[in-house]
Amino acid sequence: MNVQKHDQFQGKAAGKRTKSSNKPQRARKVRDEPIELSRKRYEKELEKLQIQLCYLQDWVRETGARIVIVCEGRDTAGKGGLIKRMTERVSPRTFRVISLSAPSGQERQKLFLQRYVEQLPAAGEVVIFDRSWYNRAGVERVMGYTSENEIETFLENVPKFERWLVESGVILIKLWLEVGMKEQDRRFRQRIEDPLRQWKLSPMDIKSYSRWYDYSRARDAMFAATSHSAAPWFVLKSDDKKRARLNGIKHILSLIPYKRIKRAKIHLPKRSDKKRYDDRLDLHKVKLVREVY
Repeated sequence: MNVQKHDQFQGKAAGKRTKSSNKPQRARKVRDEPIELSRKRYEKELEKLQIQLCYLQDWVRETGARIVIVCEGRDTAGKGGLIKRMTERVSPRTFRVISLSAPSGQERQKLFLQRYVEQLPAAGEVVIFDRSWYNRAGVERVMGYTSENEIETFLENVPKFERWLVESGVILIKLWLEVGMKEQDRRFRQRIEDPLRQWKLSPMDIKSYSRWYDYSRARDAMFAATSHSAAPWFVLKSDDKKRARLNGIKHILSLIPYKRIKRAKIHLPKRSDKKRYDDRLDLHKVKLVREVY
């Protein structure tokens, strides 16, 4: 290769290097979403939290504590799933779930809060409201079932009611499950297509689906008027159901000053042989269930 051609080759190569070096490097995509939580880890962490809920149950029974947990949020936000995981390992006599339907004719004659006051916990109980008196600030407002004057009166007075509860010794926890628009769309479509979920889709859900921003405004007004020092609102992000359940239970436990109650070790007594007889079933008098599985 002669010197002239060599210089030209070097110049072209240098030019290529210079050109490529001037190109702005592509920004790496930053993942805002956390790594997916595996089923195995989720179930392991859930079991730990459910053990703590059992300790909480013992403490509530022992001390006579009264606890109210209010779960609110848009349709499909995951309230039912969170409540189910909270209550599946504890006694329904201690943990009561309240999900009131629309008031009947006679119930409409009662004061608005009366139906909810009747469900408040006795000593030694935990009451979980799957939607609560805040229906007035949410569904009833958005769907136009209540006048604006009644809603404003409610928003003005409900903090007084909640302060009375807290001053009476009730532990009141208010949780708002926040689901995003895209995730809500996905969950609605799941309910439409899956026969195991279709029962969750009510006519009210369909009517309210299109009113996303109306619900957002109602939520913001509710927070502004009713998040107070005695009972603040806590927002739980719920696009990831598994994480929302774990974070929700963990948070609720953190707000209650429970302690593990020490119990004497249980020993099963010896079975008595008195009045012993052949207690095998008489298959002439009863029929066995067919064992298909």
